[in-house]
Amino acid sequence: MTEKTQKWDVVIVGGGMVGAALASGLAAHGFRVAVLEQQEPAAFDINSTPDVRISALGAASVDLLRQLGVWSRVQAMRSAPYRKLETWEWHTAQVNFDAESLGLPELGYMVENSVLQLALWQQLQQQEVTLISPARLKDLQPCNGGWQLSLESGENLHARLVVGADGASSQVRQLAGIGIHGWNYAQSCMLISVRCEQDAGDCTWQQFTPEGPRAFLPLFDGWASLVWYDSPARIRQLQTMAMPQLSAEIKKHFPARLGRVTPVTAGSFPLVRRHATRYVLPGLALVGDAAHTINPLAGQGVNLGYRDVDALIDTLTASRDRAEDWAAENVLLRYQRQRLKDNMLMQGGMDLFYFAFSTPAAPLRILRNLGLMAAERSGVLKRQALRYALGL
Repeated sequence: MTEKTQKWDVVIVGGGMVGAALASGLAAHGFRVAVLEQQEPAAFDINSTPDVRISALGAASVDLLRQLGVWSRVQAMRSAPYRKLETWEWHTAQVNFDAESLGLPELGYMVENSVLQLALWQQLQQQEVTLISPARLKDLQPCNGGWQLSLESGENLHARLVVGADGASSQVRQLAGIGIHGWNYAQSCMLISVRCEQDAGDCTWQQFTPEGPRAFLPLFDGWASLVWYDSPARIRQLQTMAMPQLSAEIKKHFPARLGRVTPVTAGSFPLVRRHATRYVLPGLALVGDAAHTINPLAGQGVNLGYRDVDALIDTLTASRDRAEDWAAENVLLRYQRQRLKDNMLMQGGMDLFYFAFSTPAAPLRILRNLGLMAAERSGVLKRQALRYALGL
């Protein structure tokens, strides 16, 4: 190791919503942390249109952000509470969830990804965290009981623990030789920021159609986000349309309850399922999308990432308090065992929903709508399912 190599307890590759939250939590517990991020988040502009990328943060995720001292920063920018959630295919088979049934003030909040990352970044700047940006990882090698990270800038860092929080195409995962299982779904997703003629309210809803779900996410000040699932070819077609054309398509294909809306910006992405064959190696761990991506049907992606963050912080701090080698594989496997089952359960549940509702066969349509009707009448079971989804 050269003299120029900087040494850290933890180096987190990826300073997005999950990586930055992990960095903040570990720094608060006294770990020496560095974060590598390709690009610093842009400054907040209150007059800007909403980011098309929206996260539906559940109550447990909001609690984590409160503990980190980040939530007040988010609220100082933009967020929108949602208190009701409705889903249906047939209007006679509608499932409704509401915060009041759980004794909560809200089910969660809709937050723009750019706002959330900026709030976390601002928090890290107030903590003893070294932020290295712009930074691009070039190589990763086991070295002296840890890992050496070589950056494209020529800089070298040594970490007792490396954490890959660098998204679905994780470079850390690839360089560490960790494989993935997965497939591409037969659908893509379009996100559309719209201005509503009526108040957007506090109810998020989702209608299942033969082509894919149509969802509505209420935002702030009369803004909302529409989520349109369809075949990749159809989404590509929509993406080429001018906003007046897209407006006509929205009116034609979204339920009447949407009311009049004006689309302003849009973006799209393919739906992909990925799961790492393992989350850990000696001195290395994966969190968030680097470990698992999920069908975004219920907006659970970032919430699962925050459950990873909670579990990894608890595992590392408990191990250090017992004077163990907290970066050892046997310790990190505790984190993997804790998270693997939950992530696979959520992935499997979303896949079951996806495949059940993307099959047009009449008998299955009847069965799934009977299932929704049963779910609506299940009382305690319905509340338990909602509590689980919110991480409570």
